[in-house]
Amino acid sequence: MKIIMYGSEICPDCVLAKNLIEKQSQIELDYRNITESTTILKEFLNYRDHDEIFLPIKNAGKIGIPFFVLEDGKKTFDLSEWIEFDQAKIQREASSCSIDGKGNC
Repeated sequence: MKIIMYGSEICPDCVLAKNLIEKQSQIELDYRNITESTTILKEFLNYRDHDEIFLPIKNAGKIGIPFFVLEDGKKTFDLSEWIEFDQAKIQREASSCSIDGKGNC
């Protein structure tokens, strides 16, 4: 399965997600760092500004990363339906990239 992931190296949740995905041998990851270039940032913002999946994210004042586009075009913020992760490990290791420390990425 091929997955496009939009994220940032300054977002701990993105770093964790990227590391977990890279350990999955059945996944080909196309990682796109939104803080690396304006072209990638514009790609991400095009999704964020026009896709309904982002409405609750924007209303909550979040950025919306990590964000995933699957090879069939499905868009999601959660890969647990397609990949089995150790949820306890994720909860122990996950950090929030918000100023308030409450996970408003």
